[in-house]
Amino acid sequence: MKNPYVKALLAFLLFAFAPRANAQKDVGNLFVSGPADATKLINAYFDPLYKGLGQGLNDGWSNTAKSKGFLKFEVRVSASAAFVPQSDRSYDVNTLGLNNIKPAAGASSIGPTAFGQDQDGGRMEVYTSDGIPTGKFFNLPQGVGFHVVPSPQIQATLGLPKNIDISLRAMPKIKLGSDLGSISMIGVGAKIELLPLILGKTEKLIPIDIALAGGFTQYKYNLDLNINNDANSDQRIDARFNGVNVDAIVSKKIMFFTPFASVGYQTSKTNLKALGTYRFETSPVTTATYVDPVSVNRTDIDGIRASLGFQLKFGFFKLYGSYTQAKYSMVNAGVGFGIGQ
Repeated sequence: MKNPYVKALLAFLLFAFAPRANAQKDVGNLFVSGPADATKLINAYFDPLYKGLGQGLNDGWSNTAKSKGFLKFEVRVSASAAFVPQSDRSYDVNTLGLNNIKPAAGASSIGPTAFGQDQDGGRMEVYTSDGIPTGKFFNLPQGVGFHVVPSPQIQATLGLPKNIDISLRAMPKIKLGSDLGSISMIGVGAKIELLPLILGKTEKLIPIDIALAGGFTQYKYNLDLNINNDANSDQRIDARFNGVNVDAIVSKKIMFFTPFASVGYQTSKTNLKALGTYRFETSPVTTATYVDPVSVNRTDIDGIRASLGFQLKFGFFKLYGSYTQAKYSMVNAGVGFGIGQ
């Protein structure tokens, strides 16, 4: 692996996901009762991941309203951290509308979400569609033990004529390990500086820069599964997380320091499928087989966001930082190398 940016990102990802020693096991524990209940449990457990990663997809595109000169360029590596509020660190199975799963006698109905406490949730009992106990029990899976959803960005930006920047985000498929799956990223964005477009040469009379920017980013995640699987080798999780954002940015360069503020709209969507053949227990002695049993297609983020941040420029080297207030509060930090603003 010769690319230093990929190495840095891989190290970050391994650090972020290390507490999840066996993602296969944690996901597999949710495949009980049947497809309908499994889908509801997966949605409840991964809800903060959907939201936090959705916001991270839209973050870190720009830290200044000033566009780059023609053919000036920059490469940046940054990471966002979305803070999961207390209300999204656990869920109550009694509110999910499960058909065949109930808390065992005397057990709690509460389970940690993926970014909740690092401890097992309540003990559950599985019933048949006729309400007969199957004799199968399981604990709701544990969380990672911390309450921050990380998301990385690797981005290259090029200046075009007419005060326009274009940006590309890309990360080749990186295998995190046989139990953690693989992840890849692609994205495209653009920014146009408005005052030169509107005012021409007189724009220099206004001592700030104003721009309109937007971007689209997609993460792809794949995880091979092996759940009650003696004969089927095609089990896997296939997930795509898509984010779109549009922002108005204002900034002011003060020597090597450029503070900025922005306000905009963002949306993110999750498309997650459990593909392959799975066996679900329907009674103490019988099972049912389902193909591609779980499909999640949901909008996680849809609303306004506001950000404050800065850029520090020292020759070819830049440092970035920002804070965003949205559904989850979030911080972003990174470094960049390039020529131009």
